[in-house]
Amino acid sequence: MPGEMILRIWDVEHGACAMLRHLLNGQAGRLAMIDSGCTQDWRPSTYIRHELQRNRLDYLFITNADQDHMSDLNGLWEEGVQVETFTRNPHPPAEVLRAMKEVNGPLTSDIQRYLEIHRNFNQPVSLPFNDGMGGITAKTYFNSYPGCNTTNDLSLVVFIDFGGFKILFPGDLEREGWLALLAKQDFRHDLGSLDILVASHHGRENGYCEEVFEFCQPRAIVMSDKAIVHNTQGMTQTYRQRISDNWPNGVLVSTTKKQRRVLTTRRDGWIQFNVNDRGDFTIYTEHCKRPAITP
Repeated sequence: MPGEMILRIWDVEHGACAMLRHLLNGQAGRLAMIDSGCTQDWRPSTYIRHELQRNRLDYLFITNADQDHMSDLNGLWEEGVQVETFTRNPHPPAEVLRAMKEVNGPLTSDIQRYLEIHRNFNQPVSLPFNDGMGGITAKTYFNSYPGCNTTNDLSLVVFIDFGGFKILFPGDLEREGWLALLAKQDFRHDLGSLDILVASHHGRENGYCEEVFEFCQPRAIVMSDKAIVHNTQGMTQTYRQRISDNWPNGVLVSTTKKQRRVLTTRRDGWIQFNVNDRGDFTIYTEHCKRPAITP
């Protein structure tokens, strides 16, 4: 379909939040969001309500049932943002997930909201994502419980595609979870046309799975994470080498006019992909700013 996809990965430190919309002749369509992480200074709920002046979020994907992927989930309700469609891994049942989360202490309001949604958002969707986003499509995968029994390996994995451009949001998958999905032929096939990989578990060492790169040749990696304070965050060079194996020059960032193989929110701020209906994409970053573009 004609038009453009605007996809922005926000800088929410050690968290995750991305927004995407379809634009046609300057008119923005429905709003979708992948994860609802926030910082002390920025929240997706207030951005949607006051900057975009919307009271409706058409599609919300939560890739991981941990706080850093939903730290502003309850804030959406508090700001009066109506969530129409909620997509997550349906496993495990809410009661089992509650027990898993309570091991780490009292539940936050966001986790409690997630459990409520997980239990109650089970009705058929009136307008599926693939019919309502102007030609942007989503395909999801997940592992089942008890085959996988950690929230990381039960992450919802989301492929977003527009015009042949494809980006993957794998949540916080660790090696065991990756290998379980790689056993699925359809998943391996979808990896084959991947352009951009968002590094699992914020680029941490335990989110890396070398076998993934036997089935894909992404042109760049995106990491959503805070400043490096742990040795487990030191994976940039490893990912950079995986890109260099097939794309020595990586991708061009329009704001800086530099070729990059790994982009990080800790260095670049928000990272935005403008994708036309032929799958050609332009990358903008917050630092070395260009004029603001509505996500």
